[in-house]
Amino acid sequence: MAWWSRKNKATESGSEKRSVPTGLFQKCDGCSTTLDSQKVVAALRCCPQCGHHFSLPTEDRIHMLLDEGTAVEQDTGLSATDPLGFRDTKSYADRLRGLSKSIGPSDAFRSFLGSMHEVRLALGIFQFEFMGGSMGSVVGEKITRLFERALSERLPAVILSASGGARMQEGILSLMQMAKTSAALGRLRDRGLPYISVLLNPTTGGVAASFALLGDVILAEPGAMIGFAGPRVIEQTIRQKLPEGFQRAEFLLKHGIIDAIVPRAELKGRLSMLLRMLLRQPALQLPQVASVASISGEMLAPVRQPELATPAAPVAEAPAVSDSADGRTDDSQSTRAEVPPLVASALCDGPSSDGAKSFS
Repeated sequence: MAWWSRKNKATESGSEKRSVPTGLFQKCDGCSTTLDSQKVVAALRCCPQCGHHFSLPTEDRIHMLLDEGTAVEQDTGLSATDPLGFRDTKSYADRLRGLSKSIGPSDAFRSFLGSMHEVRLALGIFQFEFMGGSMGSVVGEKITRLFERALSERLPAVILSASGGARMQEGILSLMQMAKTSAALGRLRDRGLPYISVLLNPTTGGVAASFALLGDVILAEPGAMIGFAGPRVIEQTIRQKLPEGFQRAEFLLKHGIIDAIVPRAELKGRLSMLLRMLLRQPALQLPQVASVASISGEMLAPVRQPELATPAAPVAEAPAVSDSADGRTDDSQSTRAEVPPLVASALCDGPSSDGAKSFS
């Protein structure tokens, strides 16, 4: 046997390739650090190094926000149809059937009644996994019913938005949902019930142009992209270079479009505190550290809860001053009720509130 055909068993055994299991590590989009996937999941899918927020599965987000055993999903029987017979690479009807099998029949929005630190509320969460969270007729109907249910049961409403905008497969029918949802929200506001909007990454298009930016309080996760059209489209239209960080949550906070940026681990505590203040309910003393479990039962990172104090007494609003015989009021001479300082302190992490919107 020729020497080149001989097999060296020692060399052969030492050169065996060993592959790393898929999903064991992942790279952070914020700091480019290679991370242990288990540690990322334990930190509510946030980077332990830089705090970058990865996308969080809808089931884990529901489990994170609502008290255990209180979530009751609503409007589960609604399903989308294909009124236009739309077809791109595949028909819209086939696309809907495929997504319903892999993700679930709840379309891109899920609605719940539940409790958040013992505060009853109507909660809505966009499911970005379903066609990029696009808003079609079913999504618009679910959001409208959420506001109407909150109105009939005298509950506050909270919606977490993550959407690419209106669903092109439904044409003008999807655009009509912008007016439909905003009108329902207007009826809720007329009854004095609070609505808090939480903007996730991304919140764009017709969703951002309607109810998502109409909240009494508007919160956002760090680094969330928020806007109507994409930055590339805007640059091509105006033929100018956009500022650094344009359409990110930090940029919008600086310019007064949103009220606060809240890290994911603090979201439940901050929301429940704001709801109690807006509803004039007594404060609930929460433990400083609370454990959170994922939907799979795995214990996640401790959640730091803010300290709550007793809300300030309601401030009576002075009567408006009439400036004409027909009873019209002069806004410049009327005195508006001030929001309790605790609400402002709940929105700001420190004594400085640069860029926060004024409530006066």
